[in-house]
Amino acid sequence: MKIIIAPTKQMKFKDDFELPYTTPLFQQESALLRKELSTLDPDTLKKTMKISDRMLPKVYDLFHTKHPNRGCALLCYSGIAFQYMAPGIFTNEQLDYVNEHLRILSGLYGLVRPLDEIEEYRLEMQTKLPFSPGSLYTFWNKKIADALNDEVILNLASEEYAKCIRPYKPLIDVRFLDADGKEKGVYVKMARGEMVRYMAENKVERIEQIQKFDRQDFRFCPERSNETLYIFQKIK
Repeated sequence: MKIIIAPTKQMKFKDDFELPYTTPLFQQESALLRKELSTLDPDTLKKTMKISDRMLPKVYDLFHTKHPNRGCALLCYSGIAFQYMAPGIFTNEQLDYVNEHLRILSGLYGLVRPLDEIEEYRLEMQTKLPFSPGSLYTFWNKKIADALNDEVILNLASEEYAKCIRPYKPLIDVRFLDADGKEKGVYVKMARGEMVRYMAENKVERIEQIQKFDRQDFRFCPERSNETLYIFQKIK
């Protein structure tokens, strides 16, 4: 079983793991994308990334410095989902679990393993590229899906990232609803991170085991779920 999750725009580089890093599977493809992005003038880069004038200098520098910040992927992403996953306090056994089962999807790296050493970047999967092939979905094609082999895939990623796998491999989707039956972004992100932590703590090996997940006041809804969609809803 593999668990897929989206990256976050927010990144930090304070590395607390004393473990040997691994090299991203698609290092050559990543280097090619970096090279192409480094040729963009500031105005084109701003439009491509859809960023503000304030963010432009930082993002421009990310693609022009030879020595950007780098570190362990699992600790580099610092958005809400990863805050609630809290990888910095994983035990060795929990770290072994996520390294085996968790995969982080990335516009720049394609597929990232937790202990992969990555560089600081900003590149969302839905970005329209001003150079061939014009789309990251086209650029990555089946490579990301193929790297997951034929395993069961639990989808805890946003649709923006799940779309790079969905045409090629079946996914088991998870939705987190509030008490009124609506999805609220911040609670969904929190729950995704919490579910990864729950699975690591409980060494979950079978999809049906996540039905016992009960954090953030979520409960499994068997009447609304099926074999390819697991729905959790906050209790009132």
